[in-house]
Amino acid sequence: MLPWLMLAVWIGMVVGSFSLAGKLDSVTRDNQADYLPASAQSTKVLQATAGLPGGEDGLLVVVYERAGGLQPGDREAAVRGYTGLAERFGNDTDAPPQIVDSDDGTALMFGLPLDREWVADEAEAISVADARDLLADRPDGLNAYVTGPSAIGADMDEVFDTVDAKLMLATALVVALLLILTYRSPLLWLVPLTAVGVAAIMSMGAVYALTQVFNFTITSMSSALLIVLVFGAGTDYALLLVSRYREELHHHERPIDAMLAALRGAAPAILASAGTVAAGLLCLLVADLNSTSGLGPVGAAGIVSALLVMLTFFPALLVVLGRRVFWPFVPRFGSEAHSSGSGWARLGELIARRRVVSWAVPLLVLGALSLGIVGANGSLPQLDQFARSTPDSVTGAKVIDERFPDQGGQPVRVMSRPDKSSDVLAAVQSTPGVANAEIRRASDDWVEISAIPVDSPESAGETATIERLRAHLHKVAGEDVLVGGPSAELLDTDETNKSDRNRVMPLILLVVLVILGLLLRAVVAPLVLIATVVVSFFGSLGLCNLLFEHVLGFAGWESSVPLIGFLFLVALGVDYNIFLMDRVRGEAARYGTVEGTKRGLAVTGGVITSAGVVLAATFAVLATLPLVMLIQLGILVAVGVLIDTLLVRSIVVPALTMSLGSRIWWPSKLWRASEGSVDDRV
Repeated sequence: MLPWLMLAVWIGMVVGSFSLAGKLDSVTRDNQADYLPASAQSTKVLQATAGLPGGEDGLLVVVYERAGGLQPGDREAAVRGYTGLAERFGNDTDAPPQIVDSDDGTALMFGLPLDREWVADEAEAISVADARDLLADRPDGLNAYVTGPSAIGADMDEVFDTVDAKLMLATALVVALLLILTYRSPLLWLVPLTAVGVAAIMSMGAVYALTQVFNFTITSMSSALLIVLVFGAGTDYALLLVSRYREELHHHERPIDAMLAALRGAAPAILASAGTVAAGLLCLLVADLNSTSGLGPVGAAGIVSALLVMLTFFPALLVVLGRRVFWPFVPRFGSEAHSSGSGWARLGELIARRRVVSWAVPLLVLGALSLGIVGANGSLPQLDQFARSTPDSVTGAKVIDERFPDQGGQPVRVMSRPDKSSDVLAAVQSTPGVANAEIRRASDDWVEISAIPVDSPESAGETATIERLRAHLHKVAGEDVLVGGPSAELLDTDETNKSDRNRVMPLILLVVLVILGLLLRAVVAPLVLIATVVVSFFGSLGLCNLLFEHVLGFAGWESSVPLIGFLFLVALGVDYNIFLMDRVRGEAARYGTVEGTKRGLAVTGGVITSAGVVLAATFAVLATLPLVMLIQLGILVAVGVLIDTLLVRSIVVPALTMSLGSRIWWPSKLWRASEGSVDDRV
């Protein structure tokens, strides 16, 4: 009766969550300001700009190009294009268009400011699409590209709009395939997949509900990671519980009794695992970057949702379906459980005979791989964020950089208090690296000065110019002047990511260390486990850097990937160590540390490895998406999980545990009870 009641409660909760889950997109934001900290100058510039006449504006840049050189009629097409766009977006059509020719005679370019009404939310994407349609009237062979900050932002939004649906479908298919291969049953794989689907709906509804109470940023990136995290973690919990349930069905006649025994055995480790990941995610709340900070509660809500579903709804569904769900490999009451750990038992014996070699060689290999990060490229430029296909906005920006080397600078916004605007303008004009500057708009509180750098966007020269401007203008007007704009926003994002890494990474390690200490009631074991996970992370980082730079040809790392990858690999890597060491500790209390380690590895090796492969494959799905950031994160986590599952957890951790013997449990009762035993011998 209880399982049926549990299912009825969950069905009601899922029905109620559907409407909330569908509203998640309405609170997802991907404006540059949503990725910036409140303290950044560029964020304050965006806030100040919104109060100027016309509000926050945008800029469309149109470039025409003919590879063999411009022909008669091409300029007339550019004039028609400018006039059509000006009429469409309410610009002054009487003013003559400022069309600039390239020095080599192959391209024409003009800019068109967009008022606030054209850059708000969905209007920006519609505006860019309309602009491209209006430029279709041109001679054959003349290419036209709409670029600039507004167009690049619209193309990025278009990619993000399709991410969640594609990711949900691809992740479900990958998980389904792996579950079929794991269980070799035509029915059993549907049960965890159904439960994980319920968890995904619940998590999206929970995140939306949280946004109505707390103020945090949800980006398309965090929404995509929520799906992957719930599917990966939920499937892992299912694999561990099913393994224990199958084992208990041989010892209990009634499925509900077997499930209760399985929950008593597996739930503590699953709870500790989920608690570790959720606590690690919540460490992101101390990050300054809004997108990174917002990922914390989003991911934690996903983990908690997966935990609740997999410890309540999933067990109830299994009990209701009974033993027949395992067909054709139905576990029979009173029969001997089929041993799938013989290979892992042999591995444990081999490690016991070669303890030092078993941990020293893999750690040396991982140390060598970590050197791959030396000389890594800098932050990924905005124009290189797209993978597989290049949007028109990126192509146009590269054409401008190539054809207009002295005029491709992106405007830098300088905001000054009115009483100091003249001094600030003079200071901007005298700053090395600034081609020209002029006052654009003014209000009672702020005056906007538009400065055009000599160097192309995101180049080292432009970055140096922005830094010079900030230093120079601070001396002139102190806190009454701000420097922002698209390139300054990217610069602030990169710098904030660096400071967040220095702040959040140590906190994650400390929190995970404390949780491990409480779980294992020891000091040495948590330190050993944390050290192995950190070495695994840097080895994965070095290997992926070589892959990204020399195989995939990426121009650098997206600046948020190392921190988010570190969080997932440390928290999820510790997960598998928790599953292993929790079982080893129980076995060690009865058989000693060395024998307990061999027994623990034999029992948990297969299921934990299956869980690791599923999790790695789930994150690898991110590599199918057309954004370099998600590709890098997916590959980094997938590679790291495989290294941790197949090498560190399977060989290094057991070898270190056997080498240290009972000392690994210091200063717990287990260490004192085993002190001086044969386990202390290396």
